Amino acid sequence: MSTRLADGIHWCLPRLREDGILVFAPWAPGQALESNRFGIPEPAVAIDDCLEADALDVVLAPLVGFDRRGHRLGAGGGWYDRSFAFRRHAAAPPLLVGVGYALQERSDLPINDWDVPMDLIATEAGLLDCRPATD
Repeated sequence: MSTRLADGIHWCLPRLREDGILVFAPWAPGQALESNRFGIPEPAVAIDDCLEADALDVVLAPLVGFDRRGHRLGAGGGWYDRSFAFRRHAAAPPLLVGVGYALQERSDLPINDWDVPMDLIATEAGLLDCRPATD
């Protein structure tokens, strides 16, 4: 599988700031990664050289669980919810896409006021549009 993107489109990977907010570092396959304080690999790029969450067009967020309304269960750190809190009251961009497996769908996810729902959920079974219907 190729990781090559169209001209003008770039991968960015998250870096965790000390305040628990994610910023995003431009990255290409083969570029150096380093472990953060939790042992999670991140691009070896200075935090000041990273993009803020509102500068992105599309975000692919990992899922531990999800529901059909786009609520996402992650690793439990709240990093995505804090970093994309502005999306609770604003439409895309960035478009938030949860990525996981169909078997991770749940109907009983705990929902909190600070949760930021995904716009779409991508699994091997297809793409689920979780955005509210508009008239």
